[in-house]
Amino acid sequence: MSTGNKAGLDALLTPEESVLVLIDHQPFQFANLNSHEPTMIVNNVIGLAKAARAYDVPTILTTVLEERGGLLLQGVQDVFPEQQPINRTLINTWEDELVVDAVKATGRKKLIIAGLWTEICVAMPAIQAAGEGFDVHVVTDASGGISQEAHDMAVRRMVQAGITPITWLAVLAEWQRDWAREKTLPGATRIMLEHAGATGVAFAWETQLLAGQSRTGA
Repeated sequence: MSTGNKAGLDALLTPEESVLVLIDHQPFQFANLNSHEPTMIVNNVIGLAKAARAYDVPTILTTVLEERGGLLLQGVQDVFPEQQPINRTLINTWEDELVVDAVKATGRKKLIIAGLWTEICVAMPAIQAAGEGFDVHVVTDASGGISQEAHDMAVRRMVQAGITPITWLAVLAEWQRDWAREKTLPGATRIMLEHAGATGVAFAWETQLLAGQSRTGA
């Protein structure tokens, strides 16, 4: 079972305790992604990656058989241009020692996972890591499966193992926690403008209104 409190303040994510693993956001996996509209997953995982970068959350990138399945989604790679994704043959990421060693080297126990597909390459490492003492969170809207049923059944299975499902904007909000934290606020605002859909549009509108008031002296 995934460890860690499931209620109370300590159950929420913090940047200092988190480590993110992004799994197999590659062309082959996107080709049979049917649980979500693919462009939504693209948007969400890039937003999640940018949030990890903004909050200095260690992030491990990994692909499977990239010479056949394609390179990592360019938008994610662009967030971490200095990092070479760990290319695996193992379907279960948590059986790859390079990935596990990279996670353990951070010393962090709140493990956040997103990937393709939910029922295989997300569920398998999430369930194994949960059994090894990690407090595992799965970002469900930055992950997807070959069908809605496959995705939903995977999430249900992981919940039974004590894993916490969460969405990417909720991750950002828990990392930010307080709008008075000015150091990370510009980054959070920029990410929401670029990737938070109507929320970003509304924020841009609010900024426009405030700028108008400033010009008129209101």
